[in-house]
Formats: sequence, structure tokens, C-alpha cells
Amino acid sequence: MDGVILPFALSVVGAVIGFIIAKAIEKSREKKLLNTTKKEAATIIKEAKVDAESLKKDKILQAKERFIELKSEHEKVIFSREKKMSDVEKRIRDRESQVASEVDKNKRLNKSIEQKEADYTYKLDFLDKKEGDLDKMHKRHVDMLEQISGLSADEAKKELVTSLKDEAKTEAMAFIQNSIEEAKLTAEQDARKVVLSTIQRVGVEQAVENCVSVFNLESDDVKGRIIGREGRNIRAIEAATGVEIIVDDTPEAIILSCFDPVRREIARLSLHKLVTDGRIHPARIEEVVKKTEKQITQEIIEVGKRTVIDLGISGLHPELIKTIGRMKYRSSYGQNLLQHSREVANLCGIMAAEMGLNAKMAKRAGLLHDIGKVPDTESELPHALLGMQWAEKYGEKAEVCNAIGAHHDEIEMKSLISPIVQVCDAISGARPGARRQVLDSYIQRLKDLEDIAFGFTGVQKAYAIQAGRELRVMVESAKVNDEKAAELSFGISQKIQNDMTYPGQVKVTVIRETRAVNVAR
Repeated sequence: MDGVILPFALSVVGAVIGFIIAKAIEKSREKKLLNTTKKEAATIIKEAKVDAESLKKDKILQAKERFIELKSEHEKVIFSREKKMSDVEKRIRDRESQVASEVDKNKRLNKSIEQKEADYTYKLDFLDKKEGDLDKMHKRHVDMLEQISGLSADEAKKELVTSLKDEAKTEAMAFIQNSIEEAKLTAEQDARKVVLSTIQRVGVEQAVENCVSVFNLESDDVKGRIIGREGRNIRAIEAATGVEIIVDDTPEAIILSCFDPVRREIARLSLHKLVTDGRIHPARIEEVVKKTEKQITQEIIEVGKRTVIDLGISGLHPELIKTIGRMKYRSSYGQNLLQHSREVANLCGIMAAEMGLNAKMAKRAGLLHDIGKVPDTESELPHALLGMQWAEKYGEKAEVCNAIGAHHDEIEMKSLISPIVQVCDAISGARPGARRQVLDSYIQRLKDLEDIAFGFTGVQKAYAIQAGRELRVMVESAKVNDEKAAELSFGISQKIQNDMTYPGQVKVTVIRETRAVNVAR
């Protein structure tokens, strides 16, 4: 038993001793750890104090810098305010000195004015006194003259005025009579000389416009191609150009009939292109007609440019040049308007040179005097006033504008160029055979026919054909149906019957065409 207990007791004692040793070691470790922790804490606190001190110094330094910066800004603001105040004070002082000088100046002026006023008052009193003395002296002289002549002052005055009137009237009548006779002789001789010299130096061809053009063909076989199947080609040409095409038994020729020379020329050139090309069908006809219209427009501009170059006129507005080109296709009483205007321009230039006036300005006014006869749109104004408005619009001089507006006495003439233009216009138009009144009235009647048709809603094109015996009207199919077309034809015919005077009868044909066009791509 003792043998068993002893080892157990030893083991227990060993365990206790080991526990005590372990506890001692653990306490030693804890003590070392505590010391280490305390040292680290002291180090951390020390470092924190150092960092705090450094941060404190930085903040203090930043605060000082900010304070210095704010102080500097504040000083700048104060300095700026002080400078502004000093500038204001300086301006005030300058203004005060200026006001003071003005006040002194006004005082001096007032003194001067008062002195002058006193002088004027003294002079007026002196003059009044002298005037009274003169009146007394004049009255004394008049009394003496009345006693000597035996007449009163009023009677003497009346006799003197009567004698002077009779003498002056006699001398004036004699002078006027001599002046008139001398002026008549001189003016008549000079006028004859100027007019004869002017007419002798100008020779311009006179071109009488017709209403028919002849289109020559190489053979009669081409006529069939121009007519087309069931006449579709010739109808397409007439609809596109507004020109009546007459195909008769005349060998190798087709007649183009229209009162408008521009339309006839477009139709003639279009036919020439179509016949030369060989492709004649409605689509091709419309294409060629559109291209020809553009070509004619360009040709009008070229004609205007050539005209002003030939006459030596420069600086004309492009629209005026275009208007001059359109004159080629217009006539005035059967006389070609462009040839007439060129002739008037040359006559004006020569006549102005003979009279010592500005020949270039006179020639310019002569060329432009009838531009009102070729308006883009219809106007109620006389062509002279309309032409004057155009000239003013495009920057022509006042003398030229007045000459244009006054050449038919619609307005008062204000320069010597105006009567020159009027005389030259009369010289050019009064020549035997130069003008034909019948043709002009006929063309005006055809234009009036077309204008009546355009006055109705839905009318797209209107052409007077058959020498004014037929009015062909093309309408928009979207706006005018079949029933409306019949009403439109009747309405136009009644309007023509009521408003116009014409020989025979006028047939009104309304054409309504519907097209469906698509493009394959």
C-alpha cells in the first residue's frame, strides 16, 4: 500500500510544483509583456505628443500665413478705395475749378453784354433823333417842291409813276418783240440744223414683225413624223409652246403661227432640234421645249449685252440689260422695239452732241425710254411711268429717269435731255412705213384674249391661235373636273363676248389632261 501511495504522492507533488513553476513563468511573461506594453504606450504617447506639437506648429503657421494674406488683401482693398476716393476728390476739385472759371467767364460776358446794350441804346436814341430831323427836313423840302411845282406830293407821284409805266411798257414790248423774233429765227435754224444733221448720220434697218414663221423641211416625209400617230406629236408641240402649227400642201415647209415672237422662236428652234435628232414623241418634245426656253433666255441676255456694248453704254443693271434683250421679241405698232430703241439712242447721242450736252447720258436715256413696254407682269401704269419706276429701282440717274417718264408728257420735263428723247422718239416713229397701227392692235387683242382666260381659277396655260379665232385653254386636272371644264369654257366665252370687240367669232376650247407618272429604279 505504501508502495502505491508514494509514487502517487510524488506525482501529485510534481504536478503542484510544475503548476507553481508554470504560474511563475506565466507571471514573469505577463510582467515582461506589461513592461513592454507600458514602454510601447509611453513611446506612442511620446510620438503622439511630438506629432501634436508638430501639427500645432503647422496650424499656427498656416493661421499666421492666412492672417497675413487676409491682411494684405484688406490693405489692397483699402488702398484701392483710397485711390478711388482721391480720384473722385481730384475730379471734384477739377470740376469746381472749371465751374469757377465758367462763372468768371459768364460774369465777364454779362458785363460785356451790358456794356454793348448800353451802347446800342445810346445809338438807337441818336438814330431816332436823326430820323426825326430827317423827317422834318424831308417835309420842308416837299413843301418847297409843292410850292414851286404847284402840285401836291401825291399828284406828282402819280404822274411820275404813270409816265414811268408807259415808258417801261413801250421799251419792254419792243425788247420782247425783238427777242422773240431773234429767238425764233435762231432756234428754227439751229433746230433744223440739228435734226437734219442727226437724221443724215443715222441709218437703221426697220424690221416689221410678222405673226407667221415658215419652218423649212428637207422632205415632206418629215411632216408625218412631226404630226405623229393620230396627231399626238403636233398636239404636244402646240400645248408646250402655245404656237399653232399649220401643216398644209406647201412643199417642204410648215407654218408656225403665233402673235408672240418669243413663242414662235422657241417653237422653231425646238422643231429644228427634234427634226435633226430624229426622236419625235411627246416626252422628248417637252424636254426639248424646256431646254430651248432656257436657251432663248440666255440669248435674250446676250442680245442685251451686245446692244449696250455696240452703243458704248456701261454700268447698266443686269435686269435692265435683260429687259433690253427682250425688246428684240417685242414690237411697237409693228416696229421692232429693239431696233427702234437703238435708233432713238443714236439719234439722242448725236443731237445732244450737236447741242453741247452729255451725249452718253442722252444715248442711255434713248435706249431705255421704252423699257416699260416689255413688262414681266401686266401693269395699269403707262409704259413711260413704268419704265421710269424701273430705272429708279435699278439706280439710274435722275436725268435719265425723268427723260423716260416724260417722253410722252406724263410728267414734267426737268432737264434738256428729256425733250431730246421725246423728239428722237417721234423722229424714229414718224418715218413713213416705220409703224403699223393695225398689227399692234391685233397683237393687243390676242394678248387680251389670253389674259381673260388667266383670270379664271384652275387655268394653267392659255394660247390664242387661228389668228385670234380660237382660244385654247389648258387646265389643272386636280382643280377642274369635266363638268367644271364645260362651265369654264362657257364662262370664258361670255367674258370675251361682254368685254371685247372683235370680228367674227372666237372658239374657246378647254383641254383637261390627266397624267400618271411613275419612275422605275
